[in-house]
Amino acid sequence: MRLPLARLPAWLLSLWLLCAAGFAAADEPQAVARLVARVNDSTAALTAQQRGLLEAKLSAFEGEKGAQIAVLIVPTVKPETVEQYALRVVEATKLGRRGTDDGALLLVAKDDRKLRIEVGYGLEGALNDATAKRIISEAIGPRFKQGDYYGGIDAGVDAMIKVIGGEPLPAPAVESLRARAAVDDNFETLLFVGFILVFVVGGVLRAIFGRVLAAGMVGTAAGFIASLLISSVLVAVLIGFAGFIASLFVGLFAGRAGSPTGAWSAGGSAGGYSGGGSSSGGFSGGDDSSGGFSGGGGDFGGGGASGDW
Repeated sequence: MRLPLARLPAWLLSLWLLCAAGFAAADEPQAVARLVARVNDSTAALTAQQRGLLEAKLSAFEGEKGAQIAVLIVPTVKPETVEQYALRVVEATKLGRRGTDDGALLLVAKDDRKLRIEVGYGLEGALNDATAKRIISEAIGPRFKQGDYYGGIDAGVDAMIKVIGGEPLPAPAVESLRARAAVDDNFETLLFVGFILVFVVGGVLRAIFGRVLAAGMVGTAAGFIASLLISSVLVAVLIGFAGFIASLFVGLFAGRAGSPTGAWSAGGSAGGYSGGGSSSGGFSGGDDSSGGFSGGGGDFGGGGASGDW
């Protein structure tokens, strides 16, 4: 005899609904761990020194070869499999370079005693499924069984680096980084020279030639100096025009203050120069922030291997 659901006691019905909700929640995949560095450990399996050693090794390899390897240690990946979770991580992080797809992830689920090497499309020829499986079973697994997590991960990373190192990949963009650093240095030089031209030299020229002619001379000088530091003629012209406008406005405000050279001689100019130094410091800070870890747009298709210990 069936008991209608509506005739069940209220407390029993509430308990049934609570259990059903709990089972449903248990089936929900957990949020993907965010990779904030090349080595990420939320289980304290590694010491800070060990993480630093691995981080330095992976960073040096990435700078030399261009391929990007990351390590992620989490307590569990349940209710998913280690393959499902690893694929979600790399799809979110986009390890490796766009178009080259040379990223790889070493995932360790410590409490599950499962691990996975997830390989980007561009590395599947060298770090194929069979090779990844051998690294897990021969380099990582035996050390994990002894409780040596650092030794296992270090040996696994070394093996991955050795295999990927033999793969013909595009060289890392070292020249572009050097070019960017040179542009940054030239930009700071232009800021300094521009300040001198507008506030110091411009103040003298305004006293001799007047506001408009002095602004034209400052703009011409700024454009000429910019052409020596930057290869783009268009940018040099724009900088020259900016110098002209800046000198014109400074002369206008100085004239309203009652002194054609006021912008040069006033103490406020020195304060403006100090502020310019702060601006330069902000530029450097922005450059530092760009040094944080992130993926480069690489794609993955589920290649790699899994194992346990």
